[in-house]
Amino acid sequence: MLKSLLTGTALAAALGCAAQADTVKIANIAELSGAGAAAGSVWADGVHLAIDEINQNGGILGMQVEMAEYDSQTDPLQSRALVQKAIDEGAFALLGTVYSSSTVVNMLVAQQNGIPQFTGSEAPSITEKGNPYIFRTTFGAQKGMPKIGAYLKNDLGVSKVAIAWANTEYGKGGHDAFTAVAKDTGLEVIADVPSEQGQADFSADVLKIKNSGAEAVFIYLTEEESARFLIEAKKQGLAIPMLGDTVLASQKVIDLAGGAAEGALSHVALSADAPVPLVQEMSAKFTARFGYRPDHNAIKGYIGAYAIKYGTEIAGAADSQKLADTLHGTCLDAATHPGLLMDICWDDAGEVARESFMVEVKNGAQDITIVLPPN
Repeated sequence: MLKSLLTGTALAAALGCAAQADTVKIANIAELSGAGAAAGSVWADGVHLAIDEINQNGGILGMQVEMAEYDSQTDPLQSRALVQKAIDEGAFALLGTVYSSSTVVNMLVAQQNGIPQFTGSEAPSITEKGNPYIFRTTFGAQKGMPKIGAYLKNDLGVSKVAIAWANTEYGKGGHDAFTAVAKDTGLEVIADVPSEQGQADFSADVLKIKNSGAEAVFIYLTEEESARFLIEAKKQGLAIPMLGDTVLASQKVIDLAGGAAEGALSHVALSADAPVPLVQEMSAKFTARFGYRPDHNAIKGYIGAYAIKYGTEIAGAADSQKLADTLHGTCLDAATHPGLLMDICWDDAGEVARESFMVEVKNGAQDITIVLPPN
């Protein structure tokens, strides 16, 4: 089904006139307020940067992009209603949401309407439900966990680990993926410490891990919670390696945690400090415009907008079904598609394969220590 917006000529088109559309509508549904604002607002800035660039360079198939933006307020049910509203208002493709607990709810609406959706969510379940219209802009947690397990076992030489994780869809996905890898790798989980969304006090969590005998702690929390955990860990003198996946060493967490983030280790799918010229160029443009350095969420939003552009142009029409069909099982190289920043592949489930990195926070930035191949 064709899902394009024909502003100014919609009535004539409906009457059978051959008038050509001059705009195409995309919607961004993001956590602009509420507990997820630290992630969603940065994602949205990345989207805005990309959409403005796309429009300055001729748009999509010669059509300017009209982007509607909706604040989910980090509420899954609100996000579901807004996805429907965006579709009703003519969006042929969607960006967002970032929080997995929202995406697992709202992606059903996009699926029912046949609208491709490009999400920053990382819970494994997102691409395990057989939804043919969901696409990630970075890979799910299950892709990073084997790399993290190998790093803990082989590089850090630990055998006993603790897990600090958010008791949300996002956190459960990461927790379950990590514990499965830990079992396969021979790592013993000796402290398993869940926390609630928006939790402010991590003193008991850190103390439990400190007294557990763990040789390292794997931290799978959202941005604000990760910062609070690191601040408390420094306060209590938790002197074991602290390792995460993407979020823990993100620029937002570094900024919020200050010096408490120094030494944090993380596997990251996307980094503004990656030794990739296109990423460096995007980071410089983002910082010049918004006054702060982009983190992985900004890069994910930027890539999502360009994925819609390139996929639509390959399909040859602003057609929702053609866009979804085009990107399934497709690999796009960054040399030809620079807005994607790095070579990327989507499988038939919308899951991503792409290079990633191991980093350590040094002097308030991500220091890339290892470049890891796609898996």
